[in-house]
Amino acid sequence: MTLNNTTTIAAIATPPGMGAIAVIRLSGSKAIEITDKLFRPVKKKKSLLEQAPYTIHYGSIMDGNREVDQVLVSLFKAPHSYTGEDVVEISCHGSVVIQQQLLELFVRNGAQLAQPGEFTLRAFMNGKIDLSQAEAIADLIASTNETARRVALNQMRGGISNKLAELRNELLKFTALVELELDFSEEDVEFADRTELTNLISTIIAEIDKLSATFSQGNAIKSGIPVTIAGKPNVGKSTLLNRLLNEEKAIVSEIAGTTRDTIEDTIHLGGINFRFIDTAGIRHTTDTIESIGIERAYNKIEKARIVLYLTDALCTANEVIEELNEFTKRITSSQKLIVLVNKEDKSTQNHVDELTSVLNQKGYNALAISAKAGHNIDALQQMLIDLGKIDIPENVDVIVTNVRHYNALIQARESLTQVIDGLKANISGDLLAVDIYQALDYLGEITGEISNDEVLGYIFSKFCIGK
Repeated sequence: MTLNNTTTIAAIATPPGMGAIAVIRLSGSKAIEITDKLFRPVKKKKSLLEQAPYTIHYGSIMDGNREVDQVLVSLFKAPHSYTGEDVVEISCHGSVVIQQQLLELFVRNGAQLAQPGEFTLRAFMNGKIDLSQAEAIADLIASTNETARRVALNQMRGGISNKLAELRNELLKFTALVELELDFSEEDVEFADRTELTNLISTIIAEIDKLSATFSQGNAIKSGIPVTIAGKPNVGKSTLLNRLLNEEKAIVSEIAGTTRDTIEDTIHLGGINFRFIDTAGIRHTTDTIESIGIERAYNKIEKARIVLYLTDALCTANEVIEELNEFTKRITSSQKLIVLVNKEDKSTQNHVDELTSVLNQKGYNALAISAKAGHNIDALQQMLIDLGKIDIPENVDVIVTNVRHYNALIQARESLTQVIDGLKANISGDLLAVDIYQALDYLGEITGEISNDEVLGYIFSKFCIGK
């Protein structure tokens, strides 16, 4: 994506389709001028160019002598606008025909169609927001639950930016002192106290670790809680996925080993997004393709926050315990495990009750269900909601939700670790400065103080047009 500040851009800012109203947005040095040429106020007033900012004007947009629509025109003047440029927002009726005719009219009179995210890109380039705040705006628009909204809003207000600014400023102070030493290298003068620098770097590493540790929660809030459906072949994993999604997402067959790759989809339960992953049946096999599917299944299981392990209600308690003893070797204590005794409709109630009772006594969170008949699916959904709740304490001000930010933090930590190693080895200040500057660059990449066109193009291409 390229930015040309000399152009005035226009786009429909409301979602595609027909509604009561729609909003068309213009930004650029000629935004008010272009609108003024086409706008006829209901009462004769001075032109839009002479009107005060933050005012709304009622009238009609005209194509020559033809009235296109009656609209409200909102004015925002540079630099006090979302983009930092002159901005006009036209509220029109929501007819798709009206929206397209108005947009075409603005383009014919000098505006250019905006690229995805170009309004927010201009806000970033004009210093209204930094890069992490721009990404938070996209997250806020995409938020589907209260926690995601709260985290994104905090980021948009500069939560992570302010924290990183503190860390970078402390590093910059010492970097200046190290650089000063280089100017007096022949005098063998030491301006930067090595002990104090070691303590500072250690403190910053601890802060980075604290931020990085929130990524697991943050990613679950943003992308949905990963839930893996696992178990032996033909225990009903695909049937359960279809039941939870309420659609025929996975192929269901009586033939064992039908699912040979992972199948994923997302649903919304109790205000929480869950990413369900159906995996290949776990068993010993000589089939090469099935073996690859089983290995992928284990990879997904390792990354899951919640694991649903299905077993057959016709199995004995000893058989199920043996299965679980083997399976639980592949999961961690931080993962939540629910054991589902499926196909209860094919067994006796006494056997099912006994089996679930034994499993619960062994410490497993067990529930008898029938994925095919839908029995106890509502109870399973409630268990998922209870386990999936992510409570962010009010005093936690920063949560890392973006994988780009997380990777940059990890790289910054590696550079700072090299600084600690260099201090222990008593290496020269110029070599220390290299690693410190590298850490500064990684931290700067998060907020956009260090950026390149490729990264910007990728980030803003993910935005909707009109934002």
